[in-house]
Amino acid sequence: MENTDKIIEGAITHSVLHKADTRGHANHGWLESYHTFSFANYHNPERMNFGVLRVLNDDRVNQGMGFGKHPHDNMEIISIPLEGDLEHQDSMGNTTVIKEGDIQAMSAGTGIFHSEYNKNKDQLVKFLQIWIYPNQKNITPRYDQITLDLNDRHNKLQQILSPNPEDEGVWIHQDAWFHIGKFDNDFSTSYELKKPGNGIYAFVLKGDFTIGDIALNERDGLGIWDTNSIKITANSANAEILLMEVPMKL
Repeated sequence: MENTDKIIEGAITHSVLHKADTRGHANHGWLESYHTFSFANYHNPERMNFGVLRVLNDDRVNQGMGFGKHPHDNMEIISIPLEGDLEHQDSMGNTTVIKEGDIQAMSAGTGIFHSEYNKNKDQLVKFLQIWIYPNQKNITPRYDQITLDLNDRHNKLQQILSPNPEDEGVWIHQDAWFHIGKFDNDFSTSYELKKPGNGIYAFVLKGDFTIGDIALNERDGLGIWDTNSIKITANSANAEILLMEVPMKL
């Protein structure tokens, strides 16, 4: 595949733009998945990771279908449902359902098995699956799931993940912070990075945005590093964005 990523120089000094239509794509019938970074049969040496952000999969699972039991280890795995209900089962004894407004985090550590199914017969499940390299290896596996108040992301950035169990959102074994915002047209805000040396990866869930002087559309991704803050402006109504601040060094 031709590398169509754009390394951008300008008002934002260091950034990489991943347009939605340049992502890897797999259609298995019951599962349709778009891969921002190399995953499974999609391999692009220019897209292996953004710092410790290793996987960003945009998945759609048909009615009554799902992923059978499969293993993971030494990875922080975050699931963000966008539409429908996703049933989760794992070797730690958890059986749960996650839906829009929920966020799920698993520390695979020394090893887990889990499965994910769309148990509904009348609607799709759409969700993001995100993998983050941990800052500790071979830890005891753990599971975390919470329900967020969607009103807390209207015209502001709602924290959904951090390194700290006491903070808002779920927590993982990494110095990473995730936020989601849903904005009115022309609304602007800024994000200040929490930790020096971190970068930020923005992923547009709905609508259109400008970050700095870079225009983004639905499902576009933009990675920025060597910065302390970014300015975000919504260019459409009900525009929604996910911000993932992560360490840049593996």
